[in-house]
Amino acid sequence: MSNLKNKNLNLPIAIVSILIPVVVAVLFVLPKPDIAINFDVRVMPFFHAVLNSATAVLLLASLYFIKNGHTKAHKWTNITAVILSVCFLLSYVTYHFLTESTKFGDINHDQVVDASEIAVLGGIRYLYYFLLLTHIVLAVVIVPLVLFTLLRAFQNDNERHRKIARITWPLWFYVAITGVIVYIMISPYYG
Repeated sequence: MSNLKNKNLNLPIAIVSILIPVVVAVLFVLPKPDIAINFDVRVMPFFHAVLNSATAVLLLASLYFIKNGHTKAHKWTNITAVILSVCFLLSYVTYHFLTESTKFGDINHDQVVDASEIAVLGGIRYLYYFLLLTHIVLAVVIVPLVLFTLLRAFQNDNERHRKIARITWPLWFYVAITGVIVYIMISPYYG
């Protein structure tokens, strides 16, 4: 990794950081393919919640390790968290490539949330949409932050690594935790 020391990876990080949300956004407007799948894709949102939970636990462990001077353990928990996040992203993209989005409050699974379903939800839908919106926005923001934080660590630029990690860690943790909360809140509406 010493060859990263003098490399300027700003452009590749910017390209990846733009490409990921664009691909995800396109998946929501593309027609779903009519292909036979040999597994039940309905298990994938639960899998995503498990990945987000594990990422949150790893981030807590990472914070504990660095606060207690265990830099090697800190490094490996963060690398593992990044790997889980990449697995999440690949699975998430696959899921949304194959299926229609689930609508929060769609009790009868007809892809429409009508007035009676909204009435049943009450004010909880405002909390759900707030969490979902902040989760989505920060999930977009966290990609370059994680990549730059990781890069600074591999470059042994500890001062800049610490500076950006103070921003990255709480945002990444929030994204991981809200991913689980959003899953728990929408899971009753999966068809």
